Amino acid sequence: MLRILAAAVLLAATSPCRADTAWPNRQEGDVTFADFRFGSGEVLPALKIHYLTLGTAQRNGAGEIVNGVLLLHGTSGTSQNWLQPTLADELFARGAPLDAEKYFIVIPDGIGRGGSSKPSDGLRMGFPHYRYVDMVAATHRLVTEHLGLKHLRLVLGTSMGGMQAWMWAEMYPQFMDAIVPMACQPIAMSGRNWMLRRMFTESIRHDPDWKGGDYTVQPPGMALHLTYHGLATSGGNQALYRQAPDAAKGDALIAKRMAAPFKGDANDVLFQWESSADFDPSPGLERIEATVLAINSGDDERNPTELGVMESQFKRVKNGSYYIIPGSPETSGHATTGDARFYKSQLAELLARAPHR
Repeated sequence: MLRILAAAVLLAATSPCRADTAWPNRQEGDVTFADFRFGSGEVLPALKIHYLTLGTAQRNGAGEIVNGVLLLHGTSGTSQNWLQPTLADELFARGAPLDAEKYFIVIPDGIGRGGSSKPSDGLRMGFPHYRYVDMVAATHRLVTEHLGLKHLRLVLGTSMGGMQAWMWAEMYPQFMDAIVPMACQPIAMSGRNWMLRRMFTESIRHDPDWKGGDYTVQPPGMALHLTYHGLATSGGNQALYRQAPDAAKGDALIAKRMAAPFKGDANDVLFQWESSADFDPSPGLERIEATVLAINSGDDERNPTELGVMESQFKRVKNGSYYIIPGSPETSGHATTGDARFYKSQLAELLARAPHR
């Protein structure tokens, strides 16, 4: 490790506990916030946030939950991503860093994703043009108003979730003991990361089958848009070369990805990628009080280590450290943090040393 290193609340009924033999006390639920006002000034009469929880809340003498952990998914993900074996089995198992028998783990679907409110629910392009600040604010209300947490032991996120972890630490500096932002950098959306996001959303807007968002069937071009963006921004050079060491194997990989059915919604995807436009934690890094461990992969295409961002920005983070996972044929670029084997020992060390604030 390198050391430089608004509005009344309308609570929807929580869905019944769904048994899960793998993780203790797994439950899923929804909360609905009435007349939710977005940073743009737009108001949604009913904003639904879906979430799942694992484990059991432990309370102190005052009845306050003291073992809360918040996990935040990436741009195109949902809470279910955290249940993949490469994450859940490495993080939630007995004796693992986030042992589900010791922590109360909260995993929301961000606005525009999964079971939370999104354009495809019916408003299409009339849905409020949300940004990360709106997503953080809604999740904070879920955690505090609905679940009753006044403090968190940890906020951990990857990609979009990592960027929002930085925002949590600045917007609510006393609310958590530690943050782990992964697969991101604490600077404004810029460079390749922003330009390819913009090209991705523009490719949807210029798709004639998109029809201004009023399509009756999903635009067939989504397969091309998603495949191009995925290859350009995620996968890892060594890993992709291993999969496609010649043109024939490269063509086969592209054909396989193009043939995969698009199960999402074009308007949802457009809003998801445009929502990152407001991200820039750099001006507020000195405000962070939590212990910080940032984790990136050395072959992350969207957050290249050669920019020197971590070295320069972490001089401004009081209790900060960062860890760069060495790029290798086993890593997968921006997607590397989807496999917790690469960093679970660093996470365990952080939790052992981060003060309970």
